[in-house]
Amino acid sequence: MFRRLTTTQLVVDLVVAVVFLAVTGPMLITPQSGLSAAWSIPVSVVMAGALALRRLSPSLALAAAWAGALLQMALGLSPMPSNIAILAVLYTTAAYGTRLVLWLGFASAFVGALVITLYLFLGPAFAGGGLSWHTLPLALVTLLAAGFALGLAWTCGALVRSTLRTRDTLLAQQRAQAEAQAEQERVRIARDMHDVVAHSLAVVIAQADGARYAARADPDAAATALGTISTTARAALADVRLLLTQLRHSQGDGPQPTVADLEGLYAQVRAAGVDLSIDVDPAPHGEPPAAVQIAVYRILQEALTNALRHGEGAPVHVRLGWWPDRVELAVSNPSRIVTVPVGSGHGLVGMGERAALAGGRLVAEPRDGWFTVHATLPIGAVA
Repeated sequence: MFRRLTTTQLVVDLVVAVVFLAVTGPMLITPQSGLSAAWSIPVSVVMAGALALRRLSPSLALAAAWAGALLQMALGLSPMPSNIAILAVLYTTAAYGTRLVLWLGFASAFVGALVITLYLFLGPAFAGGGLSWHTLPLALVTLLAAGFALGLAWTCGALVRSTLRTRDTLLAQQRAQAEAQAEQERVRIARDMHDVVAHSLAVVIAQADGARYAARADPDAAATALGTISTTARAALADVRLLLTQLRHSQGDGPQPTVADLEGLYAQVRAAGVDLSIDVDPAPHGEPPAAVQIAVYRILQEALTNALRHGEGAPVHVRLGWWPDRVELAVSNPSRIVTVPVGSGHGLVGMGERAALAGGRLVAEPRDGWFTVHATLPIGAVA
């Protein structure tokens, strides 16, 4: 029934209605007007009220406009300047009214044109000979003119309504797109955070456990392990700070790992006491795409982390093949796992997401006493 308007809009509508009444009211008072001027005042007040309500409640404004018109015809009054308010009411019914009020305003435009014509040619004060074959052409012209004026007001409101809806739809799409992009960015940062923290902590834990036992027999081994822990922790801290900076501020992606960083990753895993063997055949020709390099690094990082955590010191084999149209990687280690449980953690899910984002696929499954992570990523023709 009532639309939500600001205080400024309410005050503006009220001031417009008061000024409208003050301007159109004196036009009715002439030396010859007599009693008709007194009867026209209530009609002008009702029309001004409809004008004041046009945006707050288009349905009430339409009802008030019809009430004022019917009162005017019941009193036998001639057309008045205050009747202009009907055009503004029809405009707002189409622009701001509900769907029902929209079509009521549409019907009112055509019914109102017919009523105006019949009243002017059949009313007691304006018959002018009544409706006859001589006055019929003039009546048709009057009907068309009234219908055009009322219909034009409604059509302008309908166009504004369509523009407002298009704007709201566009804003909703922009908000949805922004939320989707923010969610994708959060997922990416969470995935990177998991890869960095999980791998670094796995190395730190393995080195700490090794140092605890090695310190009794070989103090130098303990010092080496503590050095590896310090280096790994510092690198992880720098990566976490970078990821938190990206999460806190709207900035571009920070530095991402490449194939050149794989040797450092292998060194960390070997320093944790893992018997790691690497087989790269064929080697990459040229510079692979950055997205593929990031995916390869992160998948290997997570796969080696899982092998470090669950491999129980068993050897780990890494195979990499850089073909012209794809890269294939596999990480295998002995495992007692028979089946991979559903929802087995963020690591396997993250590796699958990274492979999918690069346009490839990843399979992680136990087979014949070995747990193997195998991924194939398309790279196209490398430079």
